[in-house]
Amino acid sequence: MLPDLTQYMWIAWLILALLFVILELVTLEFTFLMLAAGALIGGLGVNLLGGPWWLQIGVAAALSALLLFTIRPLLLKVLHRNDTPDARTNVDALYGMGARVVAPFVHGIGSVRLDNGETWTAQISDESLDLDVGARVAVVSVHGATVEVSPRLTTPPEGTPTDG
Repeated sequence: MLPDLTQYMWIAWLILALLFVILELVTLEFTFLMLAAGALIGGLGVNLLGGPWWLQIGVAAALSALLLFTIRPLLLKVLHRNDTPDARTNVDALYGMGARVVAPFVHGIGSVRLDNGETWTAQISDESLDLDVGARVAVVSVHGATVEVSPRLTTPPEGTPTDG
């Protein structure tokens, strides 16, 4: 005589939920997370309340489908929301960055230390200007390994580091 395997369904629900969570960690799309929640809440929940096996499967399937079509789209929308602009990197991050003159400008060429700590060869945008060592400037453009600078505005652009 075969034992009644339905008394061990709770183990099957836990294993199934664990399997879905592991698959979710691989895919990261909230699909298997919704299936795991359906298995735990629907299948295991009805099992613990003493429901028959067919009701456990039905409630788990219905709850998984409900979560897939209601909660998952909301979670994906929050995950893929793009409120912040893309971070500027490499040369793009230099435009508008503040700097301090560290070597005097001779014939429009000098040296500046950018606010990020890098020292660059600099070319002044207006050669008629006389900038002393220690003067604040801002990067206007980048030409290879040389930055073009102009005198710093009194108020730095938003998001630009300042001398604190």
